[in-house]
Amino acid sequence: MNILVTGGAGFIGSNFIRWMKQHAPEHRIINVDALTYAGNLESLRDIPQDASYVFIRADIRDRAKLDEVFSQHDITHVVNFAAESHVDRSIVDPELFLTTNVLGTQALLDTAKLHWKSNPEDKYSREYRAGVKFLQVSTDEVYGALGREGLFSETSPLMPNSPYSAAKASADLVCRSYFETFGLPLNITRCSNNYGPYQFPEKLIPLMIHNCMEEKPLPVYGDGMQIRDWLHVFDHCSAIFAVLIRGEMGEVYNIGGNNERTNLEIIRQIIHSLGASEELIHFVKDRPGHDRRYAIDNSKITTRLGWTPSYTFEQGISETIRWYQDNEEWMEHVLSGAYTEYYARMYAPSFRE
Repeated sequence: MNILVTGGAGFIGSNFIRWMKQHAPEHRIINVDALTYAGNLESLRDIPQDASYVFIRADIRDRAKLDEVFSQHDITHVVNFAAESHVDRSIVDPELFLTTNVLGTQALLDTAKLHWKSNPEDKYSREYRAGVKFLQVSTDEVYGALGREGLFSETSPLMPNSPYSAAKASADLVCRSYFETFGLPLNITRCSNNYGPYQFPEKLIPLMIHNCMEEKPLPVYGDGMQIRDWLHVFDHCSAIFAVLIRGEMGEVYNIGGNNERTNLEIIRQIIHSLGASEELIHFVKDRPGHDRRYAIDNSKITTRLGWTPSYTFEQGISETIRWYQDNEEWMEHVLSGAYTEYYARMYAPSFRE
């Protein structure tokens, strides 16, 4: 397979490339990333560019560049990680999220359809090259929020509550329409909250680890009792590969780690693991539209594709904390001036209250 991995310099994308190199090295990876603030080639510095791995700096909204990539590298599979993904940033700049996550996905779909369709001039044809697939990597946030009970299944209604999740839900629906209308071979995966190495420090777990290590305040939205189902990024990568290889065309697969925790539970676990003080916890004003609880029913992927998560949260969080302790240089490299300014804009007003 010649796999186009978009957003491959980001957190999940870079870990997927690393996972593929270890577990399925016979496949060729073409990594396309625009290298925005969250894309960092430092996360791939141990992956040499050779015949089996190529990096190309490009924006997925650039149709001419996508056409060139498909032509030059005979792309047979697409795994689309490329997306603006931080909810807080989507509240500040919704348009960026809509153009990248929706129009960028459409540009990828159009390019795949053009290159894979047996007769691209025939709008009624639903025949494609053998062995091609488009995989859209999405999120459980498209389902909205749950109450105290229940789980999101693949048939749960899409009820996004932030500009980010609305953009991802829109992209999912565009993908669905390309399967239903054009017969484009594809799958959609929707994962719960990921954690692990190389995650950008605006996200909860790396932010709390870094601030604990620096003895800085730990900003906690609202009462900190928001509940998420946590999935180790390596488990997510193995699930994506399972869907890429064995997923039934047109199907959606939820990927969850079976690890529900409140934000405050996780923060206190990090504090205690690092020997820090709970006095660092600083409750700040909750963000608008903050979903209270997510939880995934992953029975479809476990029963139909034989995938199961291998990490317990205790094992995963322990390894993750140790990784950030051992890789302070990586963390300092990604903490650019732009991130520092963003952090101050998001949290400093609350610290002054």
